[in-house]
Amino acid sequence: HPFYYRRNSIQQLELPQRKAALIVPAFETLHYRLTFPKSKAELLSMLDMGSLYTFRYHVWPKGHAPTDYAKWRTATVPYRVAWQPDFEPYVVVRRDCPRYDQRFVGFGWNKVSHIMELDAQEYELLVLPNAFMIHMPHAPSFDISKFRLSAGYRGCLQTLREEFHQDLSRRYGAAALKYLTAERSL
Repeated sequence: HPFYYRRNSIQQLELPQRKAALIVPAFETLHYRLTFPKSKAELLSMLDMGSLYTFRYHVWPKGHAPTDYAKWRTATVPYRVAWQPDFEPYVVVRRDCPRYDQRFVGFGWNKVSHIMELDAQEYELLVLPNAFMIHMPHAPSFDISKFRLSAGYRGCLQTLREEFHQDLSRRYGAAALKYLTAERSL
């Protein structure tokens, strides 16, 4: 059962005493009806048959590529991954971790900014080898429609991103330069 697996992972990794974000690898299906896989082996079979895909690989691969799905296929223990620009995994963290930045409501940059903040605070990014989630298709949200259709929305989001970078620089000094450098090289 996924809940018990996560709870056991948290206990085994001593998460209460450790600054770690446990990454739950994300997959997706284009089918509205899906029999949820009961095991990693079953999920891998569905992935190989093409009924599942790694999350957003065809739209936004940078968002989840650092999870290293090739390594995950054969992993039996949690493994550490490095922060990369635009990384936005789904994570399990302690309650006292940094909160999502409230500037990023709606669509755009909420998970990205959160992972940057965790990385800046030197959280380990650990991929769980036997956990997974599956995103099901749904109608586009109102906010993603605004993002796609409104240059004003995208401009505001860019301004908020720049403010966020400045705040990271103030809080973390030179350690935050890698985020700004990565952003400028994109």
